[in-house]
Amino acid sequence: MTARPINFKFNEYLNKGYELLKKDFGNFVLAFIFCMVLSIIPFCGIMAVGNFYKYCRKVNKGEQANPSDIFNFDDFAAYIIFQLIIIGIVFSIYIPMFFVFPFMGHGEEPSPVLGVFFIFYIFLIIIVIIFLSLKAFYIPALISLGGVKDIKTAWNMSKIMTKDNLLSILLFSIVISFLSQIGILLCGIGILITMPYFYTTHYFAFEDAMQQIEYDEIKEIGQKNEY
Repeated sequence: MTARPINFKFNEYLNKGYELLKKDFGNFVLAFIFCMVLSIIPFCGIMAVGNFYKYCRKVNKGEQANPSDIFNFDDFAAYIIFQLIIIGIVFSIYIPMFFVFPFMGHGEEPSPVLGVFFIFYIFLIIIVIIFLSLKAFYIPALISLGGVKDIKTAWNMSKIMTKDNLLSILLFSIVISFLSQIGILLCGIGILITMPYFYTTHYFAFEDAMQQIEYDEIKEIGQKNEY
């Protein structure tokens, strides 16, 4: 695979995600339930979602797929390192707050300057987290669908793949998150419908990206022969 900026196809992912969900709705719901069960185990949440993408690929390609495939630990080492890095980044972002709290006062009205600093810092944290999340958008795809186990390599590839696509990815994430949360309003049980759709649309975004960065040697030779 050769990382390159991805041609992000917003509407296509939404439509294909819905069509795939209709193809085997019952098993997708069961796979999502298994995802939630596996997520109860510490450090297995992101891996469970990654396995869901693998399940989506099998169903999409017409291969033999079983919802129990969610309980697969082949990528456990890569995902646990990924999650430890996330924890480390979040912890390091909040370190400056430990130096600010002693000056907030005990039972006294805090300084307006500290209040302004606190608001600005929280705003900065949100921006940094969103930016890093967008740049790391393709890491789960690279691990689960691309077979990239080294997190540094996956991060460097994801940075290239998201180049010039951050706004599209942000809008995609907002729209899909909004649609997935509608299920909570439907007496809560509706989440079993909307959350699988959340993941099937992400699967197509990831699958399309993997196809775009795959190195096709035969095609490359054909292009050279044309010249």
